Amino acid sequence: MGRMTQRRRVTRITRQEGTAPSVRERSDVLAGEEPMEMRLNGESFSVTMRTPGHDFELVAGFLVAEGLVGSSPGQSHLSTLRYCAGTDEEGNQTYNVIDAQLEGGDLVGVGRRRQVVTTSACGICGTTSIDAVEKSLPAQAETAPLEMSAETLLGLPDALRQRQQVFESTGGVHAAGLFDAQGELLCLREDVGRHNAVDKVVGWAYLQEKLPLRGTVLQVSGRASFELVQKAALAGIEVLSAVGAPSSLAADLGDRSGVTVAGFSRGRSINLYTHQHRIAV
Repeated sequence: MGRMTQRRRVTRITRQEGTAPSVRERSDVLAGEEPMEMRLNGESFSVTMRTPGHDFELVAGFLVAEGLVGSSPGQSHLSTLRYCAGTDEEGNQTYNVIDAQLEGGDLVGVGRRRQVVTTSACGICGTTSIDAVEKSLPAQAETAPLEMSAETLLGLPDALRQRQQVFESTGGVHAAGLFDAQGELLCLREDVGRHNAVDKVVGWAYLQEKLPLRGTVLQVSGRASFELVQKAALAGIEVLSAVGAPSSLAADLGDRSGVTVAGFSRGRSINLYTHQHRIAV
């Protein structure tokens, strides 16, 4: 797994009933976390902390969420992605700087701006942000609407967990899995950042020219926040299912953007907050 995981010596203390705690040294596996700078046409755009791996997908998915690339008319497209010079103290390439070359669309000052719709992690979200998302949604595809069984939807968290290799080793990463209506896994990505995991899935789809992702379900290992519903909507995903709870704004955005938002998916039960018509009982 390369830099996705790192080993570290730890001191493990174990308390046993009726005896003094035992202490021993052991090797533990941690999820990798490193900064990555994104540049657009040579200009610095953003720095994010992420688990190394699938970095080009992360950049592509991030740009879809920014509304800079995608499947809608007038948007820019990615011509190239490449690692730039970035070295550690020993002079070794870190692969922590990526330059994305964009073509077409409105690129004036693109390296100096961030759209309000993507800054909700800083607390800047509300009606204005939802309106901005709605204006950037991909056009509706001429396909039959997604329909899936509740049984299939309830099985997605276990299907996701069984394939989480980095989590199995470290216990310290989030996961996002893209499934079809029959519960077949299309793509799974893991990262210390839950938003990054989703961006990697969306970036995979963008680079595979699969956007918009009609007829798909995004299962995430954490909660359903506004920004995750936003990312799903901009990618054309019809159902977002989370192990945890959605926020009120996430449900509001799901209502207005046409995304079915599901939460508290625990194997035996699930709550449907929006557009329940897609799930057959």
